[in-house]
Amino acid sequence: MAQRTQIFDLGTLGLHSGEGRTLELEVPIEPFELAGQQYAAKGGSVPVTLDVSHMTSGYALRMRYSVRLDGPCMRCLEDAGRAPTEVDAREVDQPGGGDDLSSPYLEGLDLDVQAWARDALVLALPAAIVCSEDCKGLCAVCGENLNEAGPDHHHEAAPDPRWAKLGELKFE
Repeated sequence: MAQRTQIFDLGTLGLHSGEGRTLELEVPIEPFELAGQQYAAKGGSVPVTLDVSHMTSGYALRMRYSVRLDGPCMRCLEDAGRAPTEVDAREVDQPGGGDDLSSPYLEGLDLDVQAWARDALVLALPAAIVCSEDCKGLCAVCGENLNEAGPDHHHEAAPDPRWAKLGELKFE
């Protein structure tokens, strides 16, 4: 069983320069909000594969996992958790290397795996979280789910407002 953790101490690995190790961790992912909708990882946590390589003066890190989300489709508001999201994120931390080579998730030897997993998930998500690529969404007039509506679903076209005054004519 994978170790459940939020913060992982890289010092416990005892790696020397040029050495690496692959770890299996269980990482909780906090719910987040996108476009006013709540999304959460199914089960609340995910199994993560973490690759740690010790370089001469820092670390190269890689995190991989797959997650299904609990939350609404952005088109039809049904559950969008049918397709998993694949996450593959990398970080480098080399002291003295400047901002580009400094990981915000590593402080000393403590790696904030939970924050990294959550941020990597949000960055890996598509622009629109949908239940399926061919989701038709909701009817703009009545709000019916067009994935379930029949082919005969339609509405009378609204009258052209330029002709509205003609509707006020009274014939006697």
